[in-house]
Amino acid sequence: MSNDLQISFEFFPPKDEAAEEKLWQTVKRLEPLKPRFVSVTYGADGSTRDRTHKIVQRIQNETTLTGAPHLTCVGSTKEEILEIAQGYWDEGITNIVALRGDPPQGQDTYVPHPGGFAYANDLVEGLMELADFDLSVASYPEVHPEAPSADFDLDVLKKKIDAGAKRSITQFFFDTELFLRFRDAAAAKGIDAPLVPGILPITNFKSLKGFAGRCGAAVPEWLGQRFEGLDDDQETRQMIAANVAIEQAQLLQQEGVTEFHFYTLNRAELSYAICYALGARPAE
Repeated sequence: MSNDLQISFEFFPPKDEAAEEKLWQTVKRLEPLKPRFVSVTYGADGSTRDRTHKIVQRIQNETTLTGAPHLTCVGSTKEEILEIAQGYWDEGITNIVALRGDPPQGQDTYVPHPGGFAYANDLVEGLMELADFDLSVASYPEVHPEAPSADFDLDVLKKKIDAGAKRSITQFFFDTELFLRFRDAAAAKGIDAPLVPGILPITNFKSLKGFAGRCGAAVPEWLGQRFEGLDDDQETRQMIAANVAIEQAQLLQQEGVTEFHFYTLNRAELSYAICYALGARPAE
C-alpha cells in the first residue's frame, strides 16, 4: 500500500443474529487492508448505544483493527456522556467519532439536552478535557441541511477542529467538484485538519435517492442514467457501482487526496474492490 494512503471504514450495529454474522464476515474481509480505524454508528437518536459499545469492544478484542465508536450529544447529560467516554478510554478505545446527532424520532428540529453538550464542538471540547482522544468529526461539502449558509457551516467545522478534532469525515457526495470547492473554502477559513471524503458505494440506487434526500446530498442526473433499467439486475448494478466509486476516488487521488472513509453498509465487496483499485492491498 502506498505510504501516504489512509483508509477507514464505517459499520452500523446489526439488528439480529443473521445480520451480525454478516457484519463479522465483512469485518474479517476488510481487516487485511489495515484501515486506520473502523467506526461504528449510533442510531439516529443514540438508540443503539449498547450495541455500538459491544461491537467496538469485540473489534478491539478479537481483531487487529482499531475501533472508533460514534458518540453524540443527543439524549444524555454531560456527565453521562463523559462517563461513557471514560469507559472507552479505560478499555483502550481512544478513537471516537464525535457528532451532534440527529433529533429523536418524531422530532423535527434538534433541541440540546438540558445539562448536555449542546453541539459537536462542545462535545469535542469536553472529550479533550477528559483525555487525549483521537477525534473525528463530520463535515458537509453540500452544507448541513440545517445550516443557514455555507459560511456558517464552515465556521461550525472550524470550531470543532479548533476544539481538538484531528480530522473531519465528509457526508457522502458524488460530484467531485463539490468536494474540491469545499476543500478550498475550508482552507480559506484556516481549517488545516484533513478533510476525509466519505465514499458511499451504491448497493441500491432507489434506496440511495431517498437516503440522499434526507441527508441533503445531491444525486446527479448522470448517475441515475448509469443505473437506469437495472432494478432487477444486481450483478450489473454492482459492477457499475464499483466503477462509479473507483472513478470518483481516483479523481480525488489525482487532486492530492490521500485519505478515504468508506460507508460500507456492512458489506465488504464494493469497499474492498475500490480500496484495491486505489492501492490498498493485503500484505503478502
